[in-house]
Amino acid sequence: MCPYAQRVWITRNCKEKIKLVPIDLQNRPDWYKMKVYLANKMPSLEHNNEDPNKREFAEELFSYTDTFNKTARSSLEGDGNEARVAFHYFETPLSKFNDGPFLQGQFSLADIAYAPFIERCKPFLLEAKKYDITAGRPQLATWIEEMKNEAFNQTYKKRFVVFTIYYIVK
Repeated sequence: MCPYAQRVWITRNCKEKIKLVPIDLQNRPDWYKMKVYLANKMPSLEHNNEDPNKREFAEELFSYTDTFNKTARSSLEGDGNEARVAFHYFETPLSKFNDGPFLQGQFSLADIAYAPFIERCKPFLLEAKKYDITAGRPQLATWIEEMKNEAFNQTYKKRFVVFTIYYIVK
């Protein structure tokens, strides 16, 4: 499962009662872009976010996901040094809210945005590059452990599959 689709399935698993709407990827309805996702990309979720402070912080976190993911991915092919900056940045917001171990204190879409990419990077960087992304980052280590919830576990691939896929593609 691609990490972008995995995000949607993790969220779906959290929400449990969700209406799945099949959409023709070649002929998306007009309402999709207007109501669900302005970028008109797939997959996506329509949701309601209630706390304006956390929503604003989530937007900051979301704005960095592409940069984080590109940096993390490039570290898989390089010497792994690129990952240090990305994971250092990720450690910092984990302490912003004191009501839990997640990016917004409690488990949220912000965590889901990063989880599939960290899931893929952590074992590879540890095994292939001998780089532990949690070394010196206790909050990240806790976050990774706490992410192992039922919603995430239903979408998780064992790490040997990640290695196999990487080496076959490479």
